[in-house]
Amino acid sequence: MFLIEKGIKLPFEEIDILNGSNRESAYLELNPAGQLPVLILDDGVCISETVAICEYLEDLYPEKPLIGTTPLEKAAHRMWQRRIELNITENLYNSFRYSVGLELFRERIHCLPEAAPGLAEIVSEKLVWLNDLMHRKIFVCGDELSLADIILFCALDFGEGVGQNMDNSLLNINAWFSRMYTRDSAYDSLHPEGIATGRQGV
Repeated sequence: MFLIEKGIKLPFEEIDILNGSNRESAYLELNPAGQLPVLILDDGVCISETVAICEYLEDLYPEKPLIGTTPLEKAAHRMWQRRIELNITENLYNSFRYSVGLELFRERIHCLPEAAPGLAEIVSEKLVWLNDLMHRKIFVCGDELSLADIILFCALDFGEGVGQNMDNSLLNINAWFSRMYTRDSAYDSLHPEGIATGRQGV
């Protein structure tokens, strides 16, 4: 979604994470953390972690900025990105890993099934917090789309597909989500298997 918004086209190879291809030695040589995605440069250097990849590409292709242009704008964007990840998206993903996704992840990472309900509660609480802060705002950082919006949208969209639904009473968040959902990049970035459901998380 970030690449499409930026107008960047890159070749890619799909990795079968369900069958654990990302945990095999060939992939671990690219990223010892065993996570996706990984950006492989022409000289063989590998960059992992989604935000690090996006920031690298933003520096290479500054047109249509998604992480700000001035030092102050960049700081504000990264502040919101960090708030969203620490408060919402990481808790949402871990709640999934420790509950619905437990059978997939129990042999891959240290899982805490007993923590799943509490993590889901934190997500709900922080969405209420963010909903209040989104009053009269079009996007998370103001009037312009940013990486923070993309990170939050993809996580909440995934959550909707695994039983972590947004509260309909959060009017600001739901209105924002609807705006994000209608962007061309939201549809054009769907995995082929996700087109049937219309969900980023397939």
